[in-house]
Amino acid sequence: MILAIDPGPQQSGYAIVDENYHATDFGKVPTEDLLLKVGDNFDAVVIEMVSHYGTGMPAGKEVFDTCVWIGRFLQHFTVCRIPVQQMFRRDVKLNLCGSARAKDANVIQALVDRFASGQPNYGKGTKKAPGWFYGFKADVWQAYALGVTYIDKQGESTCITSSF
Repeated sequence: MILAIDPGPQQSGYAIVDENYHATDFGKVPTEDLLLKVGDNFDAVVIEMVSHYGTGMPAGKEVFDTCVWIGRFLQHFTVCRIPVQQMFRRDVKLNLCGSARAKDANVIQALVDRFASGQPNYGKGTKKAPGWFYGFKADVWQAYALGVTYIDKQGESTCITSSF
Protein backbone atom coordinates (compact mmCIF):
# COMPACT_ATOMS: atom_id res chain seq x y z
CA MET A 1 0.00 0.00 0.00
CA ILE A 2 1.20 3.46 -0.95
CA LEU A 3 0.21 6.56 0.98
CA ALA A 4 0.21 9.59 -1.33
CA ILE A 5 -0.02 13.04 0.24
CA ASP A 6 -0.77 16.39 -1.39
CA PRO A 7 0.25 18.57 1.57
CA GLY A 8 -1.19 21.91 2.47
CA PRO A 9 -0.73 24.36 5.32
CA GLN A 10 -4.17 23.73 6.83
CA GLN A 11 -5.60 20.76 4.90
CA SER A 12 -4.00 17.96 2.92
CA GLY A 13 -5.33 15.55 0.37
CA TYR A 14 -4.35 11.92 0.68
CA ALA A 15 -4.96 8.64 -1.09
CA ILE A 16 -3.99 5.14 -0.05
CA VAL A 17 -3.38 3.24 -3.28
CA ASP A 18 -2.84 -0.48 -3.68
CA GLU A 19 -0.62 -2.17 -6.28
CA ASN A 20 -3.61 -2.42 -8.64
CA TYR A 21 -4.14 1.36 -8.51
CA HIS A 22 -7.31 1.11 -6.39
CA ALA A 23 -7.73 3.91 -3.86
CA THR A 24 -8.65 2.05 -0.68
CA ASP A 25 -8.99 5.23 1.39
CA PHE A 26 -8.82 8.91 0.53
CA GLY A 27 -9.89 12.32 1.65
CA LYS A 28 -9.01 15.90 2.40
CA VAL A 29 -8.47 16.45 6.09
CA PRO A 30 -6.80 18.93 8.41
CA THR A 31 -3.08 18.40 7.92
CA GLU A 32 -2.43 17.81 11.60
CA ASP A 33 -5.18 15.17 11.67
CA LEU A 34 -3.54 13.37 8.74
CA LEU A 35 -0.28 13.17 10.65
CA LEU A 36 -2.15 11.65 13.60
CA LYS A 37 -4.33 9.40 11.41
CA VAL A 38 -1.58 7.62 9.55
CA GLY A 39 0.07 4.56 10.99
CA ASP A 40 3.04 2.54 9.92
CA ASN A 41 1.33 -0.04 7.71
CA PHE A 42 2.45 1.32 4.34
CA ASP A 43 5.01 -0.04 1.90
CA ALA A 44 5.98 3.50 0.97
CA VAL A 45 4.88 7.12 1.25
CA VAL A 46 5.09 9.69 -1.52
CA ILE A 47 4.67 13.38 -0.77
CA GLU A 48 4.28 16.17 -3.28
CA MET A 49 7.24 18.51 -2.91
CA VAL A 50 7.06 22.26 -3.26
CA SER A 51 8.88 23.49 -6.35
CA HIS A 52 10.09 26.81 -7.67
CA TYR A 53 8.01 27.80 -10.66
CA GLY A 54 10.22 30.59 -11.98
CA THR A 55 7.44 33.18 -12.00
CA GLY A 56 9.46 35.82 -10.21
CA MET A 57 6.79 36.05 -7.53
CA PRO A 58 7.88 35.74 -3.89
CA ALA A 59 6.70 32.74 -1.91
CA GLY A 60 4.07 33.42 0.72
CA LYS A 61 3.45 32.12 4.22
CA GLU A 62 1.31 29.21 2.94
CA VAL A 63 4.22 27.84 0.90
CA PHE A 64 6.56 27.94 3.89
CA ASP A 65 3.93 26.42 6.20
CA THR A 66 3.46 23.62 3.67
CA CYS A 67 7.23 23.03 3.67
CA VAL A 68 7.15 22.68 7.45
CA TRP A 69 4.42 20.04 7.15
CA ILE A 70 6.39 18.19 4.49
CA GLY A 71 9.29 18.07 6.92
CA ARG A 72 7.07 16.78 9.70
CA PHE A 73 5.72 14.03 7.44
CA LEU A 74 9.25 13.09 6.34
CA GLN A 75 10.40 12.86 9.93
CA HIS A 76 7.39 10.82 11.05
CA PHE A 77 7.69 8.20 8.33
CA THR A 78 11.45 8.03 8.57
CA VAL A 79 11.17 7.30 12.30
CA CYS A 80 8.59 4.61 11.41
CA ARG A 81 11.16 3.21 8.93
CA ILE A 82 8.81 3.56 5.98
CA PRO A 83 10.43 4.56 2.68
CA VAL A 84 9.47 8.15 1.87
CA GLN A 85 9.85 9.90 -1.45
CA GLN A 86 9.16 13.45 -2.45
CA MET A 87 7.89 14.06 -5.95
CA PHE A 88 7.38 17.26 -7.88
CA ARG A 89 4.00 17.96 -9.50
CA ARG A 90 5.91 18.40 -12.77
CA ASP A 91 6.80 14.67 -12.67
CA VAL A 92 3.13 13.77 -12.20
CA LYS A 93 2.10 15.95 -15.14
CA LEU A 94 4.79 14.47 -17.37
CA ASN A 95 3.87 10.92 -16.41
CA LEU A 96 0.12 11.25 -16.86
CA CYS A 97 -0.17 13.93 -19.55
CA GLY A 98 3.18 13.93 -21.31
CA SER A 99 3.57 17.66 -20.70
CA ALA A 100 4.87 19.69 -17.78
CA ARG A 101 2.47 22.47 -18.85
CA ALA A 102 -0.62 20.37 -18.06
CA LYS A 103 -3.14 21.83 -15.63
CA ASP A 104 -5.02 20.05 -12.86
CA ALA A 105 -7.99 19.52 -15.18
CA ASN A 106 -5.69 17.76 -17.67
CA VAL A 107 -4.35 15.48 -14.92
CA ILE A 108 -7.89 14.59 -13.85
CA GLN A 109 -8.92 13.87 -17.42
CA ALA A 110 -5.85 11.66 -17.94
CA LEU A 111 -6.80 9.66 -14.84
CA VAL A 112 -10.40 9.31 -16.03
CA ASP A 113 -9.26 8.24 -19.51
CA ARG A 114 -6.96 5.63 -17.99
CA PHE A 115 -9.13 4.14 -15.25
CA ALA A 116 -12.75 5.05 -16.00
CA SER A 117 -13.03 5.59 -19.73
CA GLY A 118 -16.64 5.85 -20.82
CA GLN A 119 -18.01 6.14 -17.29
CA PRO A 120 -20.24 9.14 -16.57
CA ASN A 121 -19.43 11.99 -14.22
CA TYR A 122 -15.63 11.76 -14.50
CA GLY A 123 -15.76 8.11 -13.50
CA LYS A 124 -17.46 8.90 -10.21
CA GLY A 125 -20.70 7.15 -11.07
CA THR A 126 -23.57 7.48 -8.64
CA LYS A 127 -24.37 6.43 -5.09
CA LYS A 128 -26.28 3.42 -6.44
CA ALA A 129 -23.58 2.57 -8.98
CA PRO A 130 -20.29 4.00 -7.72
CA GLY A 131 -17.53 4.37 -10.29
CA TRP A 132 -13.75 4.12 -9.97
CA PHE A 133 -13.52 7.70 -8.66
CA TYR A 134 -16.64 7.75 -6.49
CA GLY A 135 -16.14 10.31 -3.73
CA PHE A 136 -13.12 12.03 -5.29
CA LYS A 137 -12.95 15.81 -5.01
CA ALA A 138 -10.48 18.65 -4.58
CA ASP A 139 -6.96 17.61 -3.60
CA VAL A 140 -7.81 13.90 -3.53
CA TRP A 141 -7.36 13.87 -7.32
CA GLN A 142 -3.83 15.24 -7.01
CA ALA A 143 -2.92 12.86 -4.18
CA TYR A 144 -4.20 9.92 -6.23
CA ALA A 145 -2.28 11.13 -9.30
CA LEU A 146 0.83 11.23 -7.13
CA GLY A 147 0.26 7.64 -6.01
CA VAL A 148 -0.35 6.45 -9.57
CA THR A 149 2.84 8.13 -10.76
CA TYR A 150 4.80 6.62 -7.89
CA ILE A 151 3.62 3.12 -8.84
CA ASP A 152 4.26 3.79 -12.54
CA LYS A 153 7.78 5.00 -11.80
CA GLN A 154 8.91 2.16 -9.54
CA GLY A 155 12.57 1.51 -10.28
CA GLU A 156 13.20 4.88 -11.92
CA SER A 157 15.13 7.65 -10.21
CA THR A 158 12.80 10.62 -10.84
CA CYS A 159 11.93 11.14 -7.19
CA ILE A 160 13.89 12.66 -4.35
CA THR A 161 14.39 9.96 -1.73
CA SER A 162 14.70 11.03 1.87
CA SER A 163 16.86 9.15 4.30
CA PHE A 164 17.87 10.72 7.58
